[in-house]
Amino acid sequence: MQSNLLMMRRLSALAVLGLVGTMMCGTAKLRAAELVPHTALYKLSLDHAKDGSVAAASGSMTFEMIDACDGWAVRQRLDMTLTNEGGQDVHMVSDYTTFEAKDGLSLRFRMHQATDGETPDDVSGTAKLDAAGGPGLVNYDLPKTGTHKLPAGTLFPTMHTARILDAAQKGTKFLSLPLFDGTSADGEQDSSVVMTGWDKTAPTPQVLAPLKDLPSGRVRIAFFDRKASDGSDGPDYQVAMRYWANGVADDMQMDFGDFVMTGKIDKLTINKAACN
Repeated sequence: MQSNLLMMRRLSALAVLGLVGTMMCGTAKLRAAELVPHTALYKLSLDHAKDGSVAAASGSMTFEMIDACDGWAVRQRLDMTLTNEGGQDVHMVSDYTTFEAKDGLSLRFRMHQATDGETPDDVSGTAKLDAAGGPGLVNYDLPKTGTHKLPAGTLFPTMHTARILDAAQKGTKFLSLPLFDGTSADGEQDSSVVMTGWDKTAPTPQVLAPLKDLPSGRVRIAFFDRKASDGSDGPDYQVAMRYWANGVADDMQMDFGDFVMTGKIDKLTINKAACN
């Protein structure tokens, strides 16, 4: 179970909720300014377990996105309890915050995770890209100081989301590129995204009433470890969701390998921008 909890740490970026693009001519095409600041509370439940190691699982996730004038401030808090086949509960809480410049060229990040009986896990630092679509550098403060090079084409989480939405509205079905989200000390990872069913007629539950006139579509993202040494071709984990044109996500399925969690919005608030 512990390996699955470690994978949860990296999933907490998701934009769980933010994700993809390839080499860009400029950031203006990415429509980052069209993302809406919002707060969403998700209820998490066990969809199914693949090998019986997880008998039950439940929790919640809060995602808050603030328009802070020159950047996007994001906080995501995940609180989850897993019960193993022996009846033992494991409680995990993670708190992930970022500040990403609206040009997509700089990122401040911090990840804190606490699990029953384990030493808290912290990752923090800053990252910068030389130019849109160019290489960059990460400077870590925690868990230890150090630097890590980012390859050309790397995107940070919020610009990732904008690129997905822009591509989906243009009819693109697949994207792939390096992603850096600051959820681990391992640097960037590879990701692939499949987008389907983009339309304006999807049924919208009452809790999502502010989104009823917006187009939306299904997105599935697979994450791959660039430093994997076991020769595995499969993803470390995957997440599927419905994305709306303004960046709100719902109806999530988070695949951790041994088990799959479902996430549904329980409460949604569209926030005002912090500045004009």
